[in-house]
Amino acid sequence: MGSCIMRIIMFAVCAMWFLPDLVLAKHAGSTRHYKFDIKLQKVTRLCQSKNIVTVNGQFPGPRIIAREGDRVIIKVVNHVQNNITIHWHGIRQLRSGWADGPAYITQCPIQTGQSYLYNFTITGQRGTLFWHAHISWLRATVYGSLVILPKRGVPYPFPQPFKEVPIIFGEWWKADIETMINQAMQTGGAPNVSDAYTMNGLPGPLYNCSAKDTFRLKVKPGKTYLLRLINAALNDELFFSIANHTVTVVEVDAVYVKPFKINTLVITPGQTTNILLKTKSHSPNATFLMAARSYATGPAAFDNSTTAGILEYEHKSSVSNTKNRKPSVLKPALPMFNDTIFAMKFSKKLRSLASNKFPAKVPQTVNRRFFFTVGLGLIQCSRNQACPGPNNTMVAAAINNVSFVQPSTALLQAHFFGKSKGVYTTDFPANPPFKFNYTGTPPSNILVNSGTKVVVLPFNTRVELVLQDTSIIGAESHPLHLHGFNFYVVGQGFGNFDPKKDPANFNLVDPIERNTVGVPSGGWVAIRFHADNPGVWFMHCHLEVHTSWGLKMAWVVMDGKRPNQKLPPPPSDLPKC
Repeated sequence: MGSCIMRIIMFAVCAMWFLPDLVLAKHAGSTRHYKFDIKLQKVTRLCQSKNIVTVNGQFPGPRIIAREGDRVIIKVVNHVQNNITIHWHGIRQLRSGWADGPAYITQCPIQTGQSYLYNFTITGQRGTLFWHAHISWLRATVYGSLVILPKRGVPYPFPQPFKEVPIIFGEWWKADIETMINQAMQTGGAPNVSDAYTMNGLPGPLYNCSAKDTFRLKVKPGKTYLLRLINAALNDELFFSIANHTVTVVEVDAVYVKPFKINTLVITPGQTTNILLKTKSHSPNATFLMAARSYATGPAAFDNSTTAGILEYEHKSSVSNTKNRKPSVLKPALPMFNDTIFAMKFSKKLRSLASNKFPAKVPQTVNRRFFFTVGLGLIQCSRNQACPGPNNTMVAAAINNVSFVQPSTALLQAHFFGKSKGVYTTDFPANPPFKFNYTGTPPSNILVNSGTKVVVLPFNTRVELVLQDTSIIGAESHPLHLHGFNFYVVGQGFGNFDPKKDPANFNLVDPIERNTVGVPSGGWVAIRFHADNPGVWFMHCHLEVHTSWGLKMAWVVMDGKRPNQKLPPPPSDLPKC
């Protein structure tokens, strides 16, 4: 009997030793495994076929579903000629920066025939995020939704929906995208605008020969649907509306908000928005277009087309009179493409719940203040280049007049192993090199500098950052995304930021918390964040064309003193450059 008990004890001890994940699973969530095979797939849109880079041959890619507290392990295997990395957009990556994904920032890319295990735990987050390729312009086809459900037994802070539906917006080019951007970068010209927007990979009935390629949402009357909206487009902020329906915004960027009702919303690339759609009590004899089109503020050409899906009500078979009449198709009225006032009004409605269960932990005091100008400029081309700009220049994008040069080795490795020399410098400017009327008449010299520069922050620094748009070449809205953190949007406005007057109006009570914010066209936005996550964290415009032109930089957050405040060593399969 005693030996039997001893065997049971030994087995239990061995189980804890060899199967730590199973033991933890009871308390800390489950471990979820996914396999991403990067492969070419022939896809036809707008009556033209082409091979595109996909995950598992799917477009859009597979949905990842997890719960708050779960560990997620994704094996990515590269079967194509392109280098690849995947970014889990909006995941905090607490002490798991090696899994963040931006190429040459936290990792070298996964080369042809190689694989990499992305391994991270979802801590203190629940809601809608997404994943996408984070190298060159491959995210045009390599993207998918990432849904984080609350912990088991924890309800939403809004009515439980009848059904949940992800709607992911994208952009489609008839041409080969990598060829297009490579040519544009060599010549200094702007890349072609997209040929269509898509909704769950489908352009919809407003494009030529695309009626069959339309997303359809069939609904029952008198029910509440949670629509998880994701803007995975490369270069366009979007207005979105459903004809003859009002929706309630309940979450953005996987953060609950104080609910408010609207007819039309704005969503920038990199942002997510959860809305509740309460369907009409009776099935109407009509179908309703769900439409999205560009909100464009800059001087450049843009895709002025509209993607649409169809919202249709289920009809009971006993209702015969509706069969005889063809249902009318109703279209929503969307704002003008450059309606900046509408966009600002919408963003100012967003407020954190700031409840006991979901507090807004806004840094009330700050250690470091930064003022970053974001916008366009010109960069001098080399003598053997023939560039389209004046005096052999081409358009560049910059933060504080620094256009970021992508290194040839990953910044995080260089930082972790103390080998930053020749890779990056730590002299990224905290302010612009000179003051000017940022949103007024631009200065005569609009040449920018280039370099691989970072800001170094001690662990636990409380940061305030003002992002100021400039009118150089043209005022434009810039959706800025910060990796590794959420931040609080404490203030925003048009014109030039006034450091004496504007901070008095900052909202430090219930500001919206998110990971991507639109810097208003001809305006500014102020954010605060707590640098509690050691590693190297990319910050960039989520308009891919501006990122390609250099509108990006990185924050290096140093280790803290305690073991749980330090970045662990890299995994053994981290790709090499």
